[in-house]
Amino acid sequence: MIATRLNLTHRLAFLQMLADYAALDPANGKMYERGRKDFPAYLQRMDDDEAGVSLPPGSMPCSHRWLLEDTGAIVGIVRIRHNIGTRFLTEEIGHIGYDVPPSFRGRGYGIACLETGLDIARTLGLERVLVCADTDNPASWRAIEHCGGKLETELISPYYKKLFRRYWIETGIAAS
Repeated sequence: MIATRLNLTHRLAFLQMLADYAALDPANGKMYERGRKDFPAYLQRMDDDEAGVSLPPGSMPCSHRWLLEDTGAIVGIVRIRHNIGTRFLTEEIGHIGYDVPPSFRGRGYGIACLETGLDIARTLGLERVLVCADTDNPASWRAIEHCGGKLETELISPYYKKLFRRYWIETGIAAS
């Protein structure tokens, strides 16, 4: 398995991932739909996100990595926000978010996504990161706990109207 940035050669794998979401978990696949319409523009947006270029209001620089099996299938996606400098990110989203396409769940790819995110957080100099998970997603909070997450609190999201958990993970780098 490799973690990489997407490029034009990954279009078919991306479309297969969208089909997986459409068939088995359409609500969670919606955030990737804009890539179906204009894949090159979608790739450029991710590059711009990472470089902090032309960010939408309320957004922060964010690195996107895609976990690929040897077959080329997308088995996980991780987003690492370089900082959480808005109230929404600080209170409800955190530094790292990740997804595993439905057909690949239950195989440890969530842990692999989070470990990849932590590696990138270290390269960004982040000493600790906030990771959030809905309380009705025990696979996600078990992955977070497996990676060293310490539960801070459970609360209801004002935005999503769901109970969620906030975890902090020490990245293992010392304060400078």
